[in-house]
Amino acid sequence: MQPLCRTELPACGSAPAPGPAPAERCPPERPGGCARPAHSLIHTCPLLPPQNSSEMPETITSRDAARFPIVASCTLLGLYLFFKIFSQEYINLLLSMYFFVLGILALSHTISPMMNRFFPANFPNKQYQLLFTQGSGETKEEIVNYEFDTKDLVCLAMSSVVGVWYLLRKHWIANNLFGLAFSLNGVELLHLNNVSTGCILLGGLFIYDVFWVFGTNVMVTVAKSFEAPIKLVFPQDLLEKGLEADNFAMLGLGDIVIPGIFIALLLRFDISLKKNTHTYFYTSFVAYIFGLGLTIFIMHIFKHAQPALLYLVPACIGFPLLVALAKGEVTEMFSYESSAEILPHTPRLTHFPTVSGSPASLADSMQQKLSCPRRRRQQSPSAIYEETSTPKEVPGASKEETTEADKKEK
Repeated sequence: MQPLCRTELPACGSAPAPGPAPAERCPPERPGGCARPAHSLIHTCPLLPPQNSSEMPETITSRDAARFPIVASCTLLGLYLFFKIFSQEYINLLLSMYFFVLGILALSHTISPMMNRFFPANFPNKQYQLLFTQGSGETKEEIVNYEFDTKDLVCLAMSSVVGVWYLLRKHWIANNLFGLAFSLNGVELLHLNNVSTGCILLGGLFIYDVFWVFGTNVMVTVAKSFEAPIKLVFPQDLLEKGLEADNFAMLGLGDIVIPGIFIALLLRFDISLKKNTHTYFYTSFVAYIFGLGLTIFIMHIFKHAQPALLYLVPACIGFPLLVALAKGEVTEMFSYESSAEILPHTPRLTHFPTVSGSPASLADSMQQKLSCPRRRRQQSPSAIYEETSTPKEVPGASKEETTEADKKEK
């Protein structure tokens, strides 16, 4: 629902100045005259990186999907009143600090698997644990229990550089790095259990999108006031101004995460069919590109910002449904439940035993142990016969007494 639009960023001063310095321009988070939905806040705010990749994602049920547009509407209206009552400067300062911390954590979690390939085998990787507890004795309760290593600290330091860059300059590259990290974490953490739930979620946000974009000015007001990396921006004057470009087209993170979790559901459905094809995944992916292209086309035709979900929802639902009708798999699609089928994640260690060897070799050995189930040792028939035929000996009794006791038991 966050529109993909072309926008000129005005100067931030009270009076326009010829050729303002890059630091004086409004950041890409404040488009002028462009509606940006606030329901993306709901997508990005809970995106704290999980402890490890093997954690179960949060499953969205049909009841959650039905309530989602209502919660998003209340959030949007609350933000609108918030900006009307309180000072916009202090609110954006608070939001900048919040997304600064959140973006560093999300980006560190995103680049960690990729960066692990570049560390040498003899890298001194030490393990750490961050533990916060409340109470004592039997009432002791864990609040935070986070385990990490030296490699994670290196990724965190690299992400902190991007965070400081974003905090000081609000540069569009730093904005996009944080936006991509939020999107990937959102698709990883949110999980649809079936196709019906996905249709309810997408359909509800479709109606929400149309109402708040075309029916009121609430979303436009919030969009102009809110500064946060909740969208991807694409400079249209990159060839003219280089990295200091200030004319952007933007795509909200909600337009990535919501269709993304539906496309991920169709990928799991492809795997459940066990046909070694990803027909529905590729169909929905092509449908997403088609819907995005149609959004851009309509935007340029009418010269007005367009909510992307208005075109993405019919494309992402309609294309796979047509394929299912052609293949006669509509029943299988809507009866599929993905709660018990989770795609394999990148294995990560959460407990670090004191074993010699590199972390990679240790992870491989643990994976082999998990893949090989233990087998119960079978006894030979003669051993079983001897065990059953041997009389039980009672401590302190003679052999004659033991034999008579066995006869009574028989």
